[in-house]
Amino acid sequence: MLKSYLKLAWKVLWRRRFFTATSLFGISVTLVVLMVATALLDHTFAPMPPEVRQERTLGIFRARFTGPHSTWNSAAGYRMLDRYARNLPGVERMGMVSVPTEVQSYPGGTRVDSTMRRADAEFWRILDFTFVEGGPFTDQDVANGSSVAVINVATRDRFFGGPPAVGRTIEADNQRFRVIGVIENVSTTRPVSSGDVFVPLTTAKTDAYKQEMLGDFFGLLLARSPADFPAVKAELLSRLKSVEMPDRDYDRFFAPAETYFESVASRSFGDRNEERSHPERLWGAMVFVGLLFMLLPTVNLVNLNVSRIMERASEIGVRKAFGASSRTLVGQFVVENLVLTLVGAVIGFVLSAIVLRTISGTGLFPYAHLHINIRVFVYGVGLAVLFGLISGVYPAWRMSRLQPVSALKGATR
Repeated sequence: MLKSYLKLAWKVLWRRRFFTATSLFGISVTLVVLMVATALLDHTFAPMPPEVRQERTLGIFRARFTGPHSTWNSAAGYRMLDRYARNLPGVERMGMVSVPTEVQSYPGGTRVDSTMRRADAEFWRILDFTFVEGGPFTDQDVANGSSVAVINVATRDRFFGGPPAVGRTIEADNQRFRVIGVIENVSTTRPVSSGDVFVPLTTAKTDAYKQEMLGDFFGLLLARSPADFPAVKAELLSRLKSVEMPDRDYDRFFAPAETYFESVASRSFGDRNEERSHPERLWGAMVFVGLLFMLLPTVNLVNLNVSRIMERASEIGVRKAFGASSRTLVGQFVVENLVLTLVGAVIGFVLSAIVLRTISGTGLFPYAHLHINIRVFVYGVGLAVLFGLISGVYPAWRMSRLQPVSALKGATR
């Protein structure tokens, strides 16, 4: 039965070429936009090197002093992380890395802009960077404040014109560092792990950062398992209740442990006075925007399908007169629409790959290599099937309501 439906669907689509071309255009353009958006979101939030342990990783990405009339927001400070986030039950490793800072260098008299980050040695153990030369700095390097650096491939190429870089010296932020490792570029859509130059946090020009509750550090917590997340979050919040307030304007300190997705959700949709983030709100917003974007092309395709099906009223009448059930006819027309949608999806996949490659080549998202991986492919197929079902079910139901006698006369109501 299904084989017959597919053969008939293919013939019908070729018979009405203008309708088919118009429908394919709308389907493919809609899917291109949704696929590109999905690929960008996947490239930002999904597990991929070096963030391969996301299912066990929490971050401390924000901190806040609050009071009745004042709020002081920032990233976490070194003192806060060192004093309150170490040795949390259920946490295997705790690391720190500063937020990216723009620095300038002048190799050969030419200005080079880079992003520098200061980190501890645990940072390299929590994340899984791909080293193309050398390796990371160690606990001893951090303890000694060694002037060493790990750079990415792009920085190596800008400073030295290519390999090798290990053992050579770079200047950044008016400091000189000896390169001990080179890592693959990480897209700037990954704020936890992207950066051009990484140096030990103890190479900072002053020790003032060690006294800061609010500062410019991310804390990374590698839990034993996701099941430990609730206990880790609760224990950190419990510890922070003992934080001493800087003055009378503030009566509470808040620095939650959360996934990066939860952090984005809390900044976008959370209440500043709430302790919990709302990832479901961000998920809901993304789904709502996607469905809203699909609404107009779906309505247009529904109208086209209604017109196409009602043009075949006589055919429907003949088939009903010879005993075809409404269920059989509905199945046939839904399959026809799914075939049309999947053909549009194939075109959409090809166009999406071209658009993603073009975006990657523009440098709009530095170091990003946007592509259709297996996750994006599955999402795309799911969207195409959903699109086909939504736009095909109503016209098919409308067709099934036709009476055989009226249909044989060409009536459409």
